[in-house]
Amino acid sequence: MINVTKTFLPPFEEYAAVLKRAWNKGWITNNGELVQELEEKLKEYLGIEYLLFCSNGTIVLQMALKALGITKEVITTPFSYVATTNVILWENCTPVFVDIEPTTFCIDANKIEASITEQTQAILATHVYGFPCNIEKIQSIASKYNLKVIYDAAHAFGSIYQNQSLLSFGDVSTCSFHATKIFHTVEGGAIICKTKELFDKLYLYRQFGHIYDDYLSVGINAKNSELHAAMGLSILPKMRDIINKRKNHFLTYSEQLKSKFSNFLQEKNFTYNYSYFPVLFKDEEQLLQVKINLEKHKIYTRRYFYPSLNRLPYLNQTNCSVSEDISSRVLCLPLFYDLSEESILFISKQILKTIQPESISN
Repeated sequence: MINVTKTFLPPFEEYAAVLKRAWNKGWITNNGELVQELEEKLKEYLGIEYLLFCSNGTIVLQMALKALGITKEVITTPFSYVATTNVILWENCTPVFVDIEPTTFCIDANKIEASITEQTQAILATHVYGFPCNIEKIQSIASKYNLKVIYDAAHAFGSIYQNQSLLSFGDVSTCSFHATKIFHTVEGGAIICKTKELFDKLYLYRQFGHIYDDYLSVGINAKNSELHAAMGLSILPKMRDIINKRKNHFLTYSEQLKSKFSNFLQEKNFTYNYSYFPVLFKDEEQLLQVKINLEKHKIYTRRYFYPSLNRLPYLNQTNCSVSEDISSRVLCLPLFYDLSEESILFISKQILKTIQPESISN
């Protein structure tokens, strides 16, 4: 059986050796030494100043909206994981969907301005599959209308844009460290900001709003444990090898399937992290044929993202024709560290047997 992803795990002895440091002290949660060490090493790796390691990639989006004082309309993308929309609703804000680019699948920055109203307070955009949004255009619009910019960078750990981590852009950027991600802590996430003032606010939010007996603000429990931090500390030194392995897999798929996403590897000022291998099919029928055929061979793909979020049944239905089209035709293939070349060739062969090669979008 080949799943769409497989969690990278370091040698158990390495993980145990790191964890033993916390175990011996009996300090396994509440901002322990391993959490603090992981934060410092992540800041060094990413080249950023303000970062908090938190419990997951959803709660950090909630914290971002709360800390930036967002209470009204949020312009966002319909092509993302459902958490991106749900956090807006959870914080009693109103999502305003703007359609996506047909090339990057990121929010179409050229369509944002037409959706801005007097109630608009923020733009929440996703770096889809780890490819960058139109950062310059989004920031220009945000500056013009005095809007906050939040990037859901759940896929973007290790992606570099203009010689900076893709997580360094926006007023706030968030990342998921879930076990399915390229860098993970089993469960976890991070929130990145640019000012000490905002960092201090987020620091309090993460731990119920108090420091010992001093109660200073509202807060929530977004802390993470030493067990999770130990996993991150064990994996972080291996990131170059992890990304290189995934790059080789990506290129093998690309050679076989001529995927449109191979074009991004030539983009100037951008270095990809190879977090996903999406394929865009001619239509939904063809996608389903491929998916069913692969499952007969115990190969499991994922319709990522599906459905287009503007079509969620608990929302007022709006039209985002590009996102709706793309979400019906895109399929992510298995991609993980120890996926064999033989498996990639077999998967590719099965796809090409099901369809004509020219039917894959280039």
